[in-house]
Amino acid sequence: MRYKLHLVTWVDKDDAQSGGDPWKALLEGCKKNDRKAQKSLFDRLAPKMMSVCLRYMGDHEAAQDILQEGFITLFSRLDSYSGTGSFEGWARKIFVNTALMQLRKTDAIKLSDDISEARTLSAEEATPVQKMGYRELMGLIAKLPPDSRTVFNLFVVEGYSHKEIAEMTGMAEATSRSKLQRARLRLQELIKERY
Repeated sequence: MRYKLHLVTWVDKDDAQSGGDPWKALLEGCKKNDRKAQKSLFDRLAPKMMSVCLRYMGDHEAAQDILQEGFITLFSRLDSYSGTGSFEGWARKIFVNTALMQLRKTDAIKLSDDISEARTLSAEEATPVQKMGYRELMGLIAKLPPDSRTVFNLFVVEGYSHKEIAEMTGMAEATSRSKLQRARLRLQELIKERY
């Protein structure tokens, strides 16, 4: 059985009719400390950002902490959103950075790696990845070690380059590549165990 991931987006009726930015009125209310607007923004963003937090933290309780810290940061920095580009993309960066800061604090992202060991990892040892459901795949990603999971999420899910990952985490580009390779191999092992 094959699964396809479909991205779901929504547009508020008022925004669609006016042709305006679906976030503009909500953000203006939040900037004025309107509690209803803040709750509405939270309700609208929280499910998406929780999935981002879960991908990095791997555990629900830790992800909830990051979600809370991320919203505190988001609300305090709303004035810095220029209105250019996607608001959700801007918000996502806040939650990713919040997760990365927490991972750095707990030393989950190790800044050094044995490069000679990484060279022994071979892509030829990998088995083809079988198709599976999104939740099942996210569950397997959550089982990766925090440093490998972080690099995997930044590279595969968020689309950052190894150079950008190195700048964000403080690790070398080669370390980022090594951790991505390890994450891929571990995921393939986990998939193989299941099927």
